[in-house]
Amino acid sequence: MESSNGSERRMKQKRDPAWKYCEMYKNGVKVELKCVFCGKIFKGGGIHRVKEHLAGAKGDGGSPCMNVDSDVRRAMQENLSGVVGKRRKKQRFVDVEVELLNENDISIEDDGFQNNYDLNTVDDLLQLTGALESNSDKWVNKEETSKEMSGERRLGEISKLRTRSKQESLANMEPVAIGSQKRDPAWKHCQMFNNGGKVLLKCVHCGKIFNGGGIYRLKEHLAGRTGNGAVCTEVQPDVRLRMQETLNVSGSVGKKRKKQKHLIKMPNDNAGNAEVHTQINGRDLNNDIDLIAETDAVEQNLDLFLNQEGEDNRLGDRIEKGQMGKASVSVKPLRSHTLTADSNIAADSTVVDNQVQMAIGRFLLFSGIPFDAINSVYFQRMIEAVASQGSQVVTPSCNDLRSWILKSSVEEVKSDIDRFTGYWAKSGCSILVDEWVTLKGRTLVKVLVNCPEGNLFLKSMDISDIRNSADALYQLLAKVIEEVGERNVLQVVTSGEERYVVSGKRLIDSHPSIFWTPCASHCINLMLEDFTKLDWITAMLEQAKSITRFIYNHNIILNMMRRHTFGVDLIDIGVTQSATDFMTLNRMVSIKQNLQNMVSSEEWAENPYSKEPEGLAVLDCFSSESFWSTCALITRLADPFLRLLRIVRSEKRPGMGYVYAGVYRAKETIKKELLNQKDYNVCWNIIHQRWEQLQDHPLFAAGFYLNPKFFYSTRGDVHHIRSQLYDCVEKLVPDPNIQDKIVRETISYQNGDGDFGRKMAIRARDTLLPAEWWSTYGGACPNLARFAIKILSQTCSLIGLRPSHIPFEQLNETENCLEHQRLSDLVLVQYNWWLRERARKNKEQEPVDPMLYANSSVVEDWLMKKETHSDGQSFSDWTTVYPPMGNIILLGSRADDFEALGAGFDDFEVFNGVRDSDETTSDKPGELAKRD
Repeated sequence: MESSNGSERRMKQKRDPAWKYCEMYKNGVKVELKCVFCGKIFKGGGIHRVKEHLAGAKGDGGSPCMNVDSDVRRAMQENLSGVVGKRRKKQRFVDVEVELLNENDISIEDDGFQNNYDLNTVDDLLQLTGALESNSDKWVNKEETSKEMSGERRLGEISKLRTRSKQESLANMEPVAIGSQKRDPAWKHCQMFNNGGKVLLKCVHCGKIFNGGGIYRLKEHLAGRTGNGAVCTEVQPDVRLRMQETLNVSGSVGKKRKKQKHLIKMPNDNAGNAEVHTQINGRDLNNDIDLIAETDAVEQNLDLFLNQEGEDNRLGDRIEKGQMGKASVSVKPLRSHTLTADSNIAADSTVVDNQVQMAIGRFLLFSGIPFDAINSVYFQRMIEAVASQGSQVVTPSCNDLRSWILKSSVEEVKSDIDRFTGYWAKSGCSILVDEWVTLKGRTLVKVLVNCPEGNLFLKSMDISDIRNSADALYQLLAKVIEEVGERNVLQVVTSGEERYVVSGKRLIDSHPSIFWTPCASHCINLMLEDFTKLDWITAMLEQAKSITRFIYNHNIILNMMRRHTFGVDLIDIGVTQSATDFMTLNRMVSIKQNLQNMVSSEEWAENPYSKEPEGLAVLDCFSSESFWSTCALITRLADPFLRLLRIVRSEKRPGMGYVYAGVYRAKETIKKELLNQKDYNVCWNIIHQRWEQLQDHPLFAAGFYLNPKFFYSTRGDVHHIRSQLYDCVEKLVPDPNIQDKIVRETISYQNGDGDFGRKMAIRARDTLLPAEWWSTYGGACPNLARFAIKILSQTCSLIGLRPSHIPFEQLNETENCLEHQRLSDLVLVQYNWWLRERARKNKEQEPVDPMLYANSSVVEDWLMKKETHSDGQSFSDWTTVYPPMGNIILLGSRADDFEALGAGFDDFEVFNGVRDSDETTSDKPGELAKRD
């Protein structure tokens, strides 16, 4: 049985995900498939039989595969549900293709294109349409001679003309922005198009077009539910699960019956003189009317959205309510009024939704609660719990919140603490001590404990009186170690300030089995800050900031930009100000073509702001190739640092085993981009100055050495790294016998002996997490494996973020003992719940508006003009600004930061980095920028 090269080429064209988990062989003239997990041979039945085998489904797949990964089995099970629908869809598109080609007398050979259209996407359909349009002369000739044709031939020509008209209408589809009113999570997975006044929806995963059915039909498509259409085979499992959950909530039979059973009564605020006047598209609710649900309203009233684009071009025009496609409802107080049962259910739902949303909004606005509080999972659970109780809900009192509710929540959090304590003893833990200064000038610290199971908040303290005392800080750290348990603690992570350096050195002297580690993310951020101070980078950043300040301070220009970028913002918000600088520059490069299209459009030319000096400067920048080439060079230099910053702050994958390799990649990139040693040494000196504190830290070197992906791809002698590994062994392993065993076992690891050299283990170096790899293949070296897992499970960065709603300051200001204890428990609950929700945070978040005040600390230079604005200026009308939508399709998918580190570490100069301050002190922006 030989592998078939031709079959392999055909297999590459297969889109079924099951092809990734089988091998194709040619046995004579027959093709056989082999499962890569268990080696089972399939002599017939095709890929569907293999898929049933992997999914463990009953059918032609025979015995289920016992070696398949659980995530693969689950993916195959989900995919099987959509196979029948997908086959029907493909056959339907093939029939359309054949009909188009036959009806228009197009010969594949004569026209020079092959019949290889999938027609699963709009692009494929438009490509075929272009081929049809190239034969327009044929249609003209046939129209002229149609009178001489037989009746049958005339009918054929009419069919062809109708087909052509249909294809031309699809080719003229215009993209439509999706407004912020669309709160259904399915809107983030589709694009909206205008096709001659009709709204079409396109799945962003598989490209399927929906001519009707609204967002519910698309949601069923994503959720894998058959009935109204074929299921999506390209959607990610987490997205499919989310869609299934929302369908279960919104589509429950009980909820629908409840809506139909209850009449909707308007609030009776003023019984004396009032009236309800509810308008939807200019119609009165007092009459017998049929209201349109939100999705249908968008499709049937697209001219409202189109009007907003046309009207917005005129200076001073305001967007009318409802033009984003959602029915507008204005309620005036009046005497009791009840909608009749004859009213459409959609009208009832619309009125109820507006009443509920307005009530929630009033509460948030009055209480001063941040708007993003509604993104909390607990908010949604609260709404569901209230809805489940109907009219029998009794709200808690203030005393209830302060007493039994808080007490119950504290008990819940403390049970989590007890559960985490067991993990600390097993895998070791890291103590994180983060300091910050409040608005009132008080210096506070919060103490967290990190382990592979996650982060746990212990307490916060006011250290304003001792912040400059290294001895007092040492006493604080020692007390925390004693509280957690010295045998459980592997390292204490703090900032790299001098007072913490002194207290850290004293700490490791008194606790010889514990490391003190400076925060890696703080170190990397300082590198980025130093790069922004280079003259040529400073000049380019200031030029880019002048552009964003102009755009974000003019509502009409901002709307124009968001239309051309389909809702993507220029400003990309990072965790720090320097990270935001480079991320925003990278964002501008990513949407370069859209920005150039904007300033070259007729709309820009007719706008009076484009004639202002700032507008002319924007035009000059976007039209300048030197501007874009310099921006591209800066983003390539900064990209490895941004990637490393995300790695060390990751909570899903500990960063200890990646920091050393990340710094290597950053230096390597700078060397490749700048070429000249004089030039790249300028940047290297910045790295060495900040990295010096961490370069000789044994934990980072040990993490690099014990990460098989990096260790086995390193060329040359790494004795200095191995020596730092031995430092870790001596410090963290108190038993000399175990130390000797670990050192002996490193020889097997270094030579790739035993299980380390298996083909499975070699492949798994790139697929498994380092700690999982050791757990799987390190059985022959148990002492080294336990040691490696402990090292590779540690974090190397502080959390850094502090939610504003947690009363840290009030806790340290109250002088009442009982209230202090209550606030302490409140902070304990709030912060640990925040950490839990942050770890579970779904990637599908609403896009963040850069203009939010909460982001002002990191985006101020990109948004704020130096001069103040009066309230009467026409461009300050916030009510007309389109919301950001974060179009993921336009930006494309970002490569995995960990995988992007790659393999291959063989540049001795990059590893060691010789500093030459005499030759590299000058900073010549022109020379560096010209090297792009």
